[in-house]
Amino acid sequence: MRHTLPLAPQFYVTAPQPCPYLADRMERKLFTALQGDAAGKLNDSLSKQGFRRSQNVLYRPSCTDCAACLSARINVDNFTPNKTQRRTLRRNSNLVRRATSAWATEEQFDLFRRYLDSRHADGGMADMDVFEFAAMIEETPIRTRVIEYADKTTGDLVAVCLTDLLEDGTSMVYSFYAPERRADSLGTFVILDHIEIAREAGLPHVYLGYWVLGSAKMGYKSNFKGLEVFRAGAWEAFKGEEAYSSELHPLSTDPIAEQVASISLPDLSHPVKRS
Repeated sequence: MRHTLPLAPQFYVTAPQPCPYLADRMERKLFTALQGDAAGKLNDSLSKQGFRRSQNVLYRPSCTDCAACLSARINVDNFTPNKTQRRTLRRNSNLVRRATSAWATEEQFDLFRRYLDSRHADGGMADMDVFEFAAMIEETPIRTRVIEYADKTTGDLVAVCLTDLLEDGTSMVYSFYAPERRADSLGTFVILDHIEIAREAGLPHVYLGYWVLGSAKMGYKSNFKGLEVFRAGAWEAFKGEEAYSSELHPLSTDPIAEQVASISLPDLSHPVKRS
């Protein structure tokens, strides 16, 4: 008789580096590997606790300077589009959605490069080549789809979102779009369509990544009704920017040992194998 013993995930902390969202602050992440037969179960559990996936890693901000990065999601039942968002839906009614497996294509990479060169030329992904792009798309141990949006008239690919399928929602891992169609608000449209995808699938949430207090780059997420943020170990309805000013204080981050101790892990054991 052979037993397969469960191994609890090990958590690590990255070295501090300049924050990409707030000037004069340092960023640090708490992370763990995402692998094995129980990867999906672990991803589901930690996503509900503010973690995000990047290829085979789950991470959550654990900065010493502040706790301004709050994991954000939309409660689908509480969402209704505002006037501007309804206009965005009408403006992009000529787009067709197609869901594919997590497989990178040259067309996607060409769009990705145009997007980075126009919007994030000095960002951390600016030097990503086609092999690194393929790894970002294809290295996933869980249920992942690539959601593409193409122009019905021309057939041109205009937006892409790498999307994870969780037990309680869709998670928008990374999205990019045609920079020359800035007036179409494609980033907003992709979020609105993911809300519709979640509704169609009967899923209650759309996970957006992080809302960052004080960052114009990440502030757009607060424009969506039904937004929730993960704060102090629980999800709460977004209360407006002024309610989160204390998160910018250095004492808002718990010690690493306390953070790890507070993480709730799923049962990762496997059935006993008999021989």
